[in-house]
Amino acid sequence: MEFISEQLLSYCETHTTAEDELLQLISRETHAKVLMPRMLSGHLQGKTLELFTKMQKPKVVLEIGTYTGYSAICMARGLETNAKLITLDINDELEEMVRSFFEKSGLSSQIEYKLGNAMDIIPSLDEKFDMVFIDADKKNYSNYYDLVIDKVNSGGLIMADNVLWSGKVLKDSSEKIDKDTKAIMDFNDMVNADPRVENVLFPIRDGILMARKL
Repeated sequence: MEFISEQLLSYCETHTTAEDELLQLISRETHAKVLMPRMLSGHLQGKTLELFTKMQKPKVVLEIGTYTGYSAICMARGLETNAKLITLDINDELEEMVRSFFEKSGLSSQIEYKLGNAMDIIPSLDEKFDMVFIDADKKNYSNYYDLVIDKVNSGGLIMADNVLWSGKVLKDSSEKIDKDTKAIMDFNDMVNADPRVENVLFPIRDGILMARKL
């Protein structure tokens, strides 16, 4: 994930609106108590998601992959008062921690936290979405996209995290490619070829792919 030097990353973060105490707490607690803390969105990506949300002014946001709630809180902070965020996660072991963070954020009334398999939950949702953020198991990225695309309003955004996959997407067919890398590469190609959207891939953190539904 180190695509730029530590010095340049520090400069970017220094010139990004600072994390408040709650986001700093989530980061500390995640690194201290949870496996694979690198999955946390973090400062630069979190503020990016918040600003995208403020610019999009969505009525309903769907997040696939809550983890410890950092990105959900960032997006919820970008919501207008009559809007909501639905966030899905399969790991019920983190539920108590995540709900405590949502309560501390003061935004729990706008965050609908659902536990279970997203592949089962998404088809049961009646809402239409103005924004979707995919940040869950990589093997199902294409499946999640297929499940949500018809539920996204025209002009809505679908964003996916980790689409550069620590640079592994640059591997060619002569190299051994693991299943997660292949899933990400296939997802990126699928979205890029989808005539229903226009898209851009940002080299932010581990890569964010944004697709706007036409």
